[in-house]
Amino acid sequence: MAQQNIKLKAEKLSFFYGQSQALFDIDLEVESNSVMALIGPSGCGKSTFIRCINRMNDIIPNVRAQGDLKIDNESIFTPNYDVTQLRRNVGMVFQKSNPFPKSIFENIAYGLKINGIRDRYHIEKIVEESLKRTALWDEVKDRLGDSAMSLSGGQQQRLCIARTIAVEPKIILMDEPASALDPISTQKIEELILDLKKNYTIVIVTHNMQQAARVSDYTAFFFMGKLIEVNKTEVIFTKPEKQMTENYITGKFG
Repeated sequence: MAQQNIKLKAEKLSFFYGQSQALFDIDLEVESNSVMALIGPSGCGKSTFIRCINRMNDIIPNVRAQGDLKIDNESIFTPNYDVTQLRRNVGMVFQKSNPFPKSIFENIAYGLKINGIRDRYHIEKIVEESLKRTALWDEVKDRLGDSAMSLSGGQQQRLCIARTIAVEPKIILMDEPASALDPISTQKIEELILDLKKNYTIVIVTHNMQQAARVSDYTAFFFMGKLIEVNKTEVIFTKPEKQMTENYITGKFG
């Protein structure tokens, strides 16, 4: 990969919860405007890894990281690094949709307001654009004042993605964003991921092998806190280098 195309780079990244080590010397590069899927059995470090990227793990007591994580070639672990700005640049979509108990409109406007945008016209424009980009506008445009809780599960998840992209992050992290959704909603989320990578770099954790194969450009296989193998997705799913990767993908364990 050409260096200028690297949006995110982990270098010998290890992570500890107290005495327990969750990640071991992870070296991983993610290209700009690509989708990187993280696969592996439960508890293998995938979610810990993506929570390092926006330093969400910082809020847990007695944790520490070793090694480095760089975004646009700048370390996010330097003592004076602006973590608030980091979380603005690195959006997060969780497994369970978590809309705010506010209106559909306010769910998206909220992030803009806390980032200092006050112009009502500008806010309305971004809300509309964000809902259009998540293919939600036509479904909700006549009820923007309704509670976000009145939406279906799939619509709520797309609203959370709209809320994430409204503040124009550089990277979007997705932790099993479709695992709780029905097949039609899942398909909409997957189509959305393929569309969003034109503008964003996406890292997605998924247990669904078919989903990883459908949406990602690269796939990284984690096992017991270690990065076993990373390659272009078609290589991982057709000719993996490591026997363990093949065993996992073919369902022999996991």
